[in-house]
Amino acid sequence: MRPVNMPETRTIILASASPRRRDILGLTGLSFRVDAGDFEEVIDSRMEPGRLARHLSREKARSVAGRHKNAVIIAADTLIRARGKVFGKPRTKKEARDMLSTLSGRVHTVITGFSVYDTETNKCLSRSVETKVYFKRLKAKEIEAYIRSGEPMDKAGAYAIQGLGSVFIKRIDGDYFNVVGLPLSSLVDMLKRFGVDIFRPNND
Repeated sequence: MRPVNMPETRTIILASASPRRRDILGLTGLSFRVDAGDFEEVIDSRMEPGRLARHLSREKARSVAGRHKNAVIIAADTLIRARGKVFGKPRTKKEARDMLSTLSGRVHTVITGFSVYDTETNKCLSRSVETKVYFKRLKAKEIEAYIRSGEPMDKAGAYAIQGLGSVFIKRIDGDYFNVVGLPLSSLVDMLKRFGVDIFRPNND
C-alpha cells in the first residue's frame, strides 16, 4: 500500500517505542515518524482504569508535542484489569509471575486508551477501548518457562497475544488489535476528525 498523503505538510508522529504499535499503525499505509518521548508512566490505582489509560495516553502525546510543529500525534497506553487490580508492565520477574498467576484460568479486561493531539490547534481527543480475554489455567512450570523466554517483561499483563503468549488464550471478545496495544478501527475513526482519512484518494 502506498503511503497516504497528509494535507499540506503535516506530519504524523507515533509517540510510542512499541514495535507492536508501529506495526499496527503501519497497516493503514500512513506515513509517520516515531518519537517515544521520555514520559514515565505512573499507575494510579485510585483512578478508574479507562480514565487512567486515557490520561496516560494524553500525557504521552503532550510530552512530545513541543518538539513537532503542525503535527498530528498519536499516543496510547494499555492496562489490564483483573480481580479488582490494574496491571501495567511487570518491572521484575516476580511481578510477571504474580500477574500471570492472577490471569490464569480467568477472564480479564484489556483497556487501551489512545489520544490524538494536533500541535497546531492544541486539539486533543482521547478514547479507551476494552476487550475481554479468556485465559487457560496455567501450570507453574508453564509460567516459569514463559518468563524465561523474556517475552512477558515489556508487555501489559506480562503476556503477548501476538507472540508465544497466544497459546494461553482460549478466546477474546472484542478488538484483537486493542489487546496488542492499539485499537486500529477506533483510531482510524478518530483520525478523520483531524483531517486524516486513509481512504482519501491520492492525487499523484
